[in-house]
Amino acid sequence: MHIAPLGAGERAGWERLARGYKHFYGTPTTDAEFDLAWQRLLAQDGICGLGARIDGELVGIAHYLFHTGTWTPSICYLQDLFTAPSARGKGVARALIEAVAQAAQQAGASRFYWLTQEQNAAARILYDKIASNRGFVRYDYPLPPAR
Repeated sequence: MHIAPLGAGERAGWERLARGYKHFYGTPTTDAEFDLAWQRLLAQDGICGLGARIDGELVGIAHYLFHTGTWTPSICYLQDLFTAPSARGKGVARALIEAVAQAAQQAGASRFYWLTQEQNAAARILYDKIASNRGFVRYDYPLPPAR
């Protein structure tokens, strides 16, 4: 397995995985939003992307970003993590998380965290082994679309 930043020639593989991720979470996403996300990932425009490859095939993706906090200047947030169904159980998700953790350490982040849905039982088995669930409950307040 090889973990490295996403490359310009990997759009099709990335989009297949990104669409799988968005489908899993039931998040409608337009083609224009996929286009913009890809452009931003390649430019590292506030977000970063890693890919996991097995035998040259992109089988997992991780999108992450850094933000500030009231009590610390740098926090790393793993926003998206998805593994191709055919590659599950092969350590892809763990390798991607560890690679993001390494990037967070190198950037001087004081924390590294992510969210998942409560019913994402398969992923939570891994997450419970490598991280701490601190019991927070998330609320989303609806905002009108940005202009």
